Amino acid sequence: MKVDTDSLGWRDLPAFLPDARTLLDRLQQLSDSELQTLWKCSEQLAVRQIANLRQMDLDHNLTPAILSYEGIQYQYMAPGVFTSQALDYIAEHLRILSGFYGILRPFDGVAPYRLEMQARLRMGEAKDLYAFWGDRLARHLFSETDCVLNLASKEYSICISRYLPSHIRFVTCVFGEEKNGKIIEKGTLCKMARGEMVRYLAERRITTPEEAAGFSSPHYQYAKAYSNESTLVFLRKG
Repeated sequence: MKVDTDSLGWRDLPAFLPDARTLLDRLQQLSDSELQTLWKCSEQLAVRQIANLRQMDLDHNLTPAILSYEGIQYQYMAPGVFTSQALDYIAEHLRILSGFYGILRPFDGVAPYRLEMQARLRMGEAKDLYAFWGDRLARHLFSETDCVLNLASKEYSICISRYLPSHIRFVTCVFGEEKNGKIIEKGTLCKMARGEMVRYLAERRITTPEEAAGFSSPHYQYAKAYSNESTLVFLRKG
């Protein structure tokens, strides 16, 4: 993650900020070695992350969430070059799942953190973050919409998909290649395509999953034969 307080201003604070404060208090209680074990990272990386954690401020020097992440998805989404219309679109339609903040709107102000959703962080009676967040993220999302186009990895999307009520349409985008009758997804290319899909949706102001099926990238194209009401499959070209 990065800090960028100049490109765009943040507009709101995260909806689950009190829970993020609770998580921060818990993390700051852990020893350096416990944090490195939790993060499953090298000692060199842990040293930098621990220094950041010990002085973390959730109220000042914040970055809009959409500009704070540096992963492959965000590199290929390239929000830094979005038009004002595309930025307005993602403000309304894009939501980001987070182990630390729960769920974020693109212009929520955030501080850099390290906490994956699958981290085994015990919080009181909750044995991990899935138990800590429970169905709250899903209920919050469903209060905004009755149709979700899922571009998250399974470790995050399960926070939503396991709590689906009958009236919610939940459509997952799959980016893979066909092998022996099965669709196999490959990590890096999937991440690239997820970011490109968000950019495609924003540039064209897409409002239905059916319109999203028009997505075509240098690597993938829509495969109607493998798709259905709850899944949009895009197969790797070639």
